[in-house]
Amino acid sequence: MIRANLLLTTFSDGAASLGRPTLLIIEDHADTRQMYAHFLSAEFEILEAADGAEAWELLQRRVPDVVVTDLSLPGIDGYALIKLMRDHDATREVPVICLSGYGGDAHEERARAAGCDRIIQKPCLPDALANAAVEMVRARRG
Repeated sequence: MIRANLLLTTFSDGAASLGRPTLLIIEDHADTRQMYAHFLSAEFEILEAADGAEAWELLQRRVPDVVVTDLSLPGIDGYALIKLMRDHDATREVPVICLSGYGGDAHEERARAAGCDRIIQKPCLPDALANAAVEMVRARRG
């Protein structure tokens, strides 16, 4: 119920004219990806990818309002994916929330250098992720 109240308050001021925001979740652990997708689907249109290559293909066809990515992915990892996004005109300005199981300043610096807008440590509660995603969309939509 907290989630619904937060998102209704956040998007009730004109969101109907803008449509539901789209959120891309990139997570190689299917259970985690599906949990976040289920939780966030009440207010976001959810796109899902299991790895960086799949995410990049999807981003070529559809640009979401916000991206949530794990940093540790098979193949194209989260760091490389964010760099690709920042180097591409269509995705350059899309806010990116990084989920990281790594602690320490070095990993945070590397994520920020790649272009990550916010880092959330794993494990994280879906409410924390929802709050961050809502903030990002609000900031982007003005």
